[in-house]
Amino acid sequence: MSQPTFILVRPQMGENIGGAARAMWNFGLDRMRLVEPRDGWPNPRAVALASGAGRLLDNAGHFDSVAEAIGDCTHVYATTARGRGITKPVVSPEEAMAEARAVTKAGGKVGVLFGPERAGLENEDVARANAIVTVPVNPAFFSLNLAQCVLLMAYEWGRQTAAPARVEDTERAKAIEVEKLAEHFDEKLTRAGFFFPPEKAPGMRLVVRNMLSRLALSRADVQIFHGMLRQLTRPQMPSETDRPDP
Repeated sequence: MSQPTFILVRPQMGENIGGAARAMWNFGLDRMRLVEPRDGWPNPRAVALASGAGRLLDNAGHFDSVAEAIGDCTHVYATTARGRGITKPVVSPEEAMAEARAVTKAGGKVGVLFGPERAGLENEDVARANAIVTVPVNPAFFSLNLAQCVLLMAYEWGRQTAAPARVEDTERAKAIEVEKLAEHFDEKLTRAGFFFPPEKAPGMRLVVRNMLSRLALSRADVQIFHGMLRQLTRPQMPSETDRPDP
């Protein structure tokens, strides 16, 4: 069976990258991607902690942005333990991995985002995900080590043998296609003066991007939206009733 890709976003310590690799390999997962690791890549400390899971690090993808790292994914989860003020489905690791099995079985690609150790994912990262994964940790001490968080998700993937969640027989849009659609919306809405006043524009753009990623769009949906945006800004031909009498 296909498997999800675990994406470590701006990880700070090589030891935690190595620990994450070990946790993944414990449950048969070997697809890791790294976004802007603080101490560069490759990292000898990561290799030392990975132990027998060094092959994951050898094959790990290295990306300059979250958008690039999830570009070929059709469904993306963001792991976070704190509220974000962003409207998205919130699921447990169990629910997320059950749905991920169904998505991959249907031919989709799943990405799971894990934030840096100090503060976790930023809102701009979470906005690009389809859903948030969280666990019922102690509210007075909700911080999880990066490798621990990876272990939780990897365990749920390995534990489950069925795919109870149902995925419709439609081809899901890839993250890069949703990204391009968001850029198209931004272009047209900017030209129409929608992002006003200027001081509220960044927040409004974030809301639009978050809305698009939350819709679980198919590739056909994306194409329809592009067509609608092009048509709305195209000069209109007068109808028969609008034309003056000869």
